Amino acid sequence: MPHEYVAAAEAFGKGIGGRGLTLVFGGCNVGLMGAVARATKEAGGKVTGIIPDNMHTRGLLFDGCTEVKVTHGMATRKLEMEEAADAFVALPGGFGTLEEITQAITLKQLQYHTKPIVLVNTHGFYDKLLEFLEHTYELKFAKATYRELYHVAPDAEEVFEYLDKYEPPKLESKWFEK
Repeated sequence: MPHEYVAAAEAFGKGIGGRGLTLVFGGCNVGLMGAVARATKEAGGKVTGIIPDNMHTRGLLFDGCTEVKVTHGMATRKLEMEEAADAFVALPGGFGTLEEITQAITLKQLQYHTKPIVLVNTHGFYDKLLEFLEHTYELKFAKATYRELYHVAPDAEEVFEYLDKYEPPKLESKWFEK
């Protein structure tokens, strides 16, 4: 994993901890989220890990968690994370990150929540996804106003600027007229 991605993750964690906030995350001690958890804890923040039992038994739990919840599977883990989170922030990641952030966007579109969603576009990581989303708007598979469902930030500093002034958008119905 390139150092600049780890450094960006650490900056995000320092921002969480420095503001006295709590990180709610998947509980693992590896990858960018492991770096966020370590930096959050080192900066004085709280860390809530919500980890599925099969990852917990593999020894992947971040041992610096302030609170740990072990779930029976990924679906329960995601539900508990969604309920506990005040915001959804996606750093660069793989399939799990993509699945979780698109679910958060979909649930917001369907008005199950009004929480802020931020894609941290470190070194243009999400550029191709954003191109795809623009394609869906152009072809009217999604309304262009749904760009308001999420915010794209280049770095941790802008994530916190956005969250500090966040107000839920007033969204129209998902459904297009016939």
